[in-house]
Amino acid sequence: MNLTFQASTFLPIALGFFGLGTGYLIYGPQELFGWPQRDPRVDRSTGVWGIWMPGFCQLLTGVYLFVGMTWFQVFKDPPLYMAALAFSAYGIHWFAIGYNRYQGSDPRPNAGMSVAFTIISLLGLTVFFKAGDWPVGLLFCGLSLIYISDFFASVGKTFGEKSLGLWHILTGLWLMYLTVATALNIASGMKLPL
Repeated sequence: MNLTFQASTFLPIALGFFGLGTGYLIYGPQELFGWPQRDPRVDRSTGVWGIWMPGFCQLLTGVYLFVGMTWFQVFKDPPLYMAALAFSAYGIHWFAIGYNRYQGSDPRPNAGMSVAFTIISLLGLTVFFKAGDWPVGLLFCGLSLIYISDFFASVGKTFGEKSLGLWHILTGLWLMYLTVATALNIASGMKLPL
């Protein structure tokens, strides 16, 4: 017996955008402005936020997209494969970032992680600009700058942490736009660039 499902326009991507944007808007001010000042209590709080908002929201979105594309074939747009890959990978990596922050772990191993995530960010940039989806391509530009900055922050360069905070805030605000545009386009039939 073969079950066939109709293609769905109800993509879960607004949840992933919102979760990541929230994480960036929590971490960015601390990195750029030193507020709130880091201490064990603040690290535990930002760690929990990192696990649940960018971590869980993105992982859930990525798994939902992969299942929808592979098992049920309700999502057919090929660039969604890149979205599923990115949401899943970034979500899992935020579980590690949040947990490490919560535990007060050494950030130096993030240097290697930042190389891998710069590569996946550049891959997303290529896929979405090639597909003509400049708003999401622009998101991946921000992500690329975040991970390049994260490399320098991880090896102890002050300018790396400051630039990481700047890109977290700017990319976080862009993610809030993408959240709003996605929700309004899907739920209200608007045509905001996305």
